[in-house]
Amino acid sequence: MRQPEIGYSIPRPAGKNSPGEETPREGPAFLFDLDGTLVDSVYQHVLAWREALERAGIELAVWRIHRRIGMSGGLLLNALLRETGRQVTAEEVTHLQQLHAEAYARLVPQVRPLPGARELLAYLSRAGVPWAIATSGRLESARPTLEVLGVGPEAPVITRDQVHHAKPDPDLFLAAAERLNVQISASVVVGDSVWDLLAARRARALGVGLLSGGYGQDELERAGAYRVYQDPADLLQHLDEVGVRAAV
Repeated sequence: MRQPEIGYSIPRPAGKNSPGEETPREGPAFLFDLDGTLVDSVYQHVLAWREALERAGIELAVWRIHRRIGMSGGLLLNALLRETGRQVTAEEVTHLQQLHAEAYARLVPQVRPLPGARELLAYLSRAGVPWAIATSGRLESARPTLEVLGVGPEAPVITRDQVHHAKPDPDLFLAAAERLNVQISASVVVGDSVWDLLAARRARALGVGLLSGGYGQDELERAGAYRVYQDPADLLQHLDEVGVRAAV
């Protein structure tokens, strides 16, 4: 079921470096992962990948797939297939990604926003704190998930299609910060996987972990999380710990 859209506007900085060039905004901005961070969709992706692999005659335990969720589809497949000793061509990788997209589309009706996700985004918007979503998924699979979350077309969303490399490379978060016209060093990256936090560290952003994707607190902290919270609702109650003042 599609949710009412969350209002969004990007706060504009007051000064300019030169005519036509905006000064990067000061203060924190939030760069969110999508699956497992804002929406409860990790296990649907796991099952979709398992179906895709089984249709290609590849048997893998579900837990192995889960450990790779958060990487781009290409990296995920390369890592998983390395464990089986099986080699695949670029064409086979593309085919498996398409099978995954088809399987995930059938599971989308099961997907729900995580507790507090919509409220967190709405609060940041009211407080004038810019935010963006940066997902390793391609637009084809991200679009229905964004509809579940209720994110409107005006909200900045960076997908795998728009960057050279996905997580754990920093490209997605760097592109999201650029879209918002904020300094990456003043940004808070929120993610549920070690891949999100490794990407945050490589981007030189502050990493915050959520337990809502299935990784443990120790794992997220070892990957670089400054703080770890249960889910978006828990983060919303502790925004002061990551530099957000109460909205007036």
